[in-house]
Amino acid sequence: MKFRVERDVLADAVAWTARALPLRPSAPVLAGLLIEAGAIDGADGLQLSTFDYETSARATLNADVSIEGRALVSGRLLADICRSLPNKPVEMQIDGAKVTLTCGSARFSLQTMPVEDYPSLPAMPESKGKVSSKDFADAVAQAVTAAGRDDMLPVLTGVRLELDGSSISMLATDRFRLSQRELEWQPGTPDISAAALVPAKVLADTAKSLTGGSEISIALSSSGNGEGIIGFEGSAGGGIRRTTTRLLDGEFPKVRSLFPSEHLTLAVVSREEFMDAVKRVALVAERNTAVQLSFKDGALTLDAGSGEEAMASEAIQATITGDDLTTGFNPQFLLDGLSALETKFVELAFTTSAKPVVLSGVDSLDANSADTAATFKYLLMPRRLLS
Repeated sequence: MKFRVERDVLADAVAWTARALPLRPSAPVLAGLLIEAGAIDGADGLQLSTFDYETSARATLNADVSIEGRALVSGRLLADICRSLPNKPVEMQIDGAKVTLTCGSARFSLQTMPVEDYPSLPAMPESKGKVSSKDFADAVAQAVTAAGRDDMLPVLTGVRLELDGSSISMLATDRFRLSQRELEWQPGTPDISAAALVPAKVLADTAKSLTGGSEISIALSSSGNGEGIIGFEGSAGGGIRRTTTRLLDGEFPKVRSLFPSEHLTLAVVSREEFMDAVKRVALVAERNTAVQLSFKDGALTLDAGSGEEAMASEAIQATITGDDLTTGFNPQFLLDGLSALETKFVELAFTTSAKPVVLSGVDSLDANSADTAATFKYLLMPRRLLS
C-alpha cells in the first residue's frame, strides 16, 4: 500500500471516522482504523473505516494511489498525528509490520494491527429518501433534548424516527419530558411508512457531522427494531461519508397522546429574558428543588430558594390568556427546552398547574400568534413546590 493525499482532506476524513471509535474497545483491533487504498467507487482513492459491532463509519476520499493495499492502525493516534501535520501533502506506505507517514520533514512510523482479525463492516441498507443536511441537523439537535441517559432504560435513550410520506417525526422522552420534532423530506416512494428507534447519542453526532454536503440519504434495513440497521450518507471533502448503527431493541412508549388537546392558560414571554431569569433565580435553588413560576397580571414571576436559606425572585413581561396559575419545574430541564427553541418568543401552554406544560416557539408576544402546527414541541412535567 502506498498513496499520496492532501493533508487537510486526510485529516478531516480521519477525524470524522475516528469519532466513532469505542472508548473501551472489547477487542484491541476495534481501536483500529482500517485504511484501504485502491479502486473506490470506480476511481483511485481511499476508504477509511471504523466499527465496534454497533456503529460503523466509512469515509471515501480522493488520493493518488501507486500501490493498492490495506492496513489497520490505531485510530486515535492517527487522528492526533494528522491534526498536527504541517500543511503539505501526506504520503503513507506499508513498511514491513509498520505504516510510515511522511509530511514535509515530519515522519511517523505506526505499528499495524492484524487486519485479518478486523470484523467485516455491515452493508449499507436501502436508501429510503433524502433530506436537507442542515434541516436534519437542526431537527435532531432539538429532538434529542428530551432523550434519556439512563442505560438501565435503553429504550428511552433512543429517538423514534417515523417516516410517513413526505414527513419525518422524531420523538424522545426520559419520562420527565418529551420532545416532538417534525420536518419535511424527499422520500424514495411517496407512500413510505416506517419507524426506527435510533440511539440518541449516535443520531446527534451523525447529524452534526454530515452537514458538509447539502443532503443526507437515510437508509433503513427494516421497519422495526432489534436487528434492524439504519444508515446515513452524505458528502464532504470531495468524498462520501457513510455511517450505520444498530437500532435499539424494545417498544418505544406511545407518547403522542401526552400532548393535551386543549389549554386553559396560555402565556407568551421573551425566550432570552425567560432563560436569563431562570438562570439567575436557580442559583439559590437547592438540589432537586423546583423554580416556581407564577402567571398573573401580565407578568411571569419566578421564585426559588427558601426562607431559611437564600431566596431569589424576578418578574418578566408576559402575555397571559386564561386562568392565573402557579407551578414549578426542574430549572435545568426548563432551560434545556428553552435552549432548543430557536424563536424570539416562547409559548407556555397549560391545562392545570399539576399537569405538564407544552413549550413551543412563536414569533411575537401576541398570544394569538401561536403556530398550532409547530414543528418542535417540548412537554415538561411539573415538580412539587416546597410549602
